Amino acid sequence: MKASRARRSPSPLALPSALTVPVHRRNVLAGALGLGALGALTACGGGTGADSDGTGAITFGSNQSDAVPKAAYQKAIDAFIADSGIDVSVNTIDHNTFQEQINSYLQGAPDDVFTWFAGYRMRYFADQGLVAPIDEVWDNIGDMFSESMKEASSASDGSQYFVPYSYYPWVMNYRKSVFEEYGWQPPTTLDELKELGSEMEQAGLTPIAFADRGGWEAFGTFDILNMRINGFDFHQSLMSGEKDWTSSEVKEVFQTWADLLPLHQDGALGRDWQEAAQALQQRNAGMYFLGTFVSQQFQDDNDPSQLEDLGFFTFPEINSDYGTDSIDAPIDGFMMSAQTDNGGSARQLLEFFGSPEAQKINVDADKGLVAANDDTDTADYSQLQQDAKDIVDNAQHIAQFLDRDTRPDFASTVMIPSIQSFIRNPQDIDNILSSIEEQKKTIFVD
Repeated sequence: MKASRARRSPSPLALPSALTVPVHRRNVLAGALGLGALGALTACGGGTGADSDGTGAITFGSNQSDAVPKAAYQKAIDAFIADSGIDVSVNTIDHNTFQEQINSYLQGAPDDVFTWFAGYRMRYFADQGLVAPIDEVWDNIGDMFSESMKEASSASDGSQYFVPYSYYPWVMNYRKSVFEEYGWQPPTTLDELKELGSEMEQAGLTPIAFADRGGWEAFGTFDILNMRINGFDFHQSLMSGEKDWTSSEVKEVFQTWADLLPLHQDGALGRDWQEAAQALQQRNAGMYFLGTFVSQQFQDDNDPSQLEDLGFFTFPEINSDYGTDSIDAPIDGFMMSAQTDNGGSARQLLEFFGSPEAQKINVDADKGLVAANDDTDTADYSQLQQDAKDIVDNAQHIAQFLDRDTRPDFASTVMIPSIQSFIRNPQDIDNILSSIEEQKKTIFVD
């Protein structure tokens, strides 16, 4: 895939925002800067030094609480235990709780190895000294990853702190059989998308399924509209606090979104992504803009035709200056706590997670994901996975996702309520953007 660098830092290894690689994201790091009690996020581990080469039993903290990815991760853990003889206790926490309490978790008694995200979110904790460098792991697995993947896993000190596991693009998902039934074709322009939406309404379908109960789901729509209208560089500058949210460029994004909202499913703030996906799966909605992890709702061992019927297309062009050159495609992976007493075992697990064997276990079980390791056998990829890999490989610019591309406090305390206010009242754009800009000035002070 082609690489593009965020422009926030002169250091090529200190990309604080969008990365030039495929990526993963599902839920927001709400309150990541808070130092409150651990609450529901309790860890099984808690050592005193990652410099230790201890090879005892270790704990693994996972945010993969949905059924399909949870089972996929467990299969990989089981394979590691069988191969290494090292005992691993899995501590699975629901997505939102994990993200909301990660900062306190890492300052308390964290698991030895835990799930997290590449890029800004990885560097944030590396800079605080809460996670351990894993250069030794990369010495063994580095040849199997692209340079941009390594870059996405590196902090400002040049060391690697992250093992990439999988990624997925954000796209407009649809059922092939529904499009075939009505003779519809994927739109290539905004006008064609609106026309298709009108035809879907006439056919009795909700054009675009929509959810934002978690507060993160609508971020993807904002990201793609901003990149389609104003380009990747503007989007990254906006995420880094360098651009004015009251500018005409940002107002155009929200006005375009307001014009599209009537095509979206009502009641988004009371609906989670799985419920919106069911509208697509049940043929009540014609399209759904979400990551290809939406395939979890289509995976049925007793009816493989469900997954085979799921297709997608990239969000159409709006501004011909940028076309469809940018996409959100977040990376998921793993890090090691700076506190572990069993660094030897933890590094072994991380090296295993970075192997083609482990990543194949994952992508075979979760058909919406693409393996981050270039040497992973793709012979068993579904058509969806192959298409996902192709669309990311051919993208000129890859963004992480709004809540990974900006400061965690800005994403959680400003952007979640602001976008939800917009969804409630899309006519109040000026006041919403003025509020975002004022709050931005108090947060991006350094």
